[in-house]
Amino acid sequence: MTGSIVISAVSSSTKLLPRIGPRPLIAGGMVLAAGGLGSLTSIGVDTAYATHVLPGILIMGAGMGLVFSAAMATATFGVQPSDAGVASAMVNTMQQVGGSIGTALLSTLAASAVTSQIASAGGQPTPDIVAAAAVHGYTVAFWWAAGIFAVGGLVCGALLTRRSLEAGVATADEPALVHA
Repeated sequence: MTGSIVISAVSSSTKLLPRIGPRPLIAGGMVLAAGGLGSLTSIGVDTAYATHVLPGILIMGAGMGLVFSAAMATATFGVQPSDAGVASAMVNTMQQVGGSIGTALLSTLAASAVTSQIASAGGQPTPDIVAAAAVHGYTVAFWWAAGIFAVGGLVCGALLTRRSLEAGVATADEPALVHA
């Protein structure tokens, strides 16, 4: 997933962002990540990593890479050069806080689904029941995450404009992303 994020972020920030702006990258990236998460809901106790998990992770990483680079450039666009470090730090802090809250929320949903699944099996849980319940917990969290990403993509698509970075995105010859 990390490799997919890196490839997507680097190529989108240098090739796509200057040409098409942040809206299609952020909205499309979130929808792409939602699709990757949606594909992960098909995993089962006995599914193979290479055929069921890896494709979804790669798709999700590609979508997140589109979002990360465009979001950072958009969030720091127009900031005075003397404030660029503070603006970048603020964006990174908000990403970390959002990631922590999202992880806590999805972990709670997954744990609740696992507990509910084991309780509905009745009696003493067997290793097979526990394994099936764990996979059920993951798929519940994947569905929720996919929905959150899809809604986020729609909201970003509606709120961002083409002009969000219009005269401020660096070209391939000009590496700076922040312009005064």
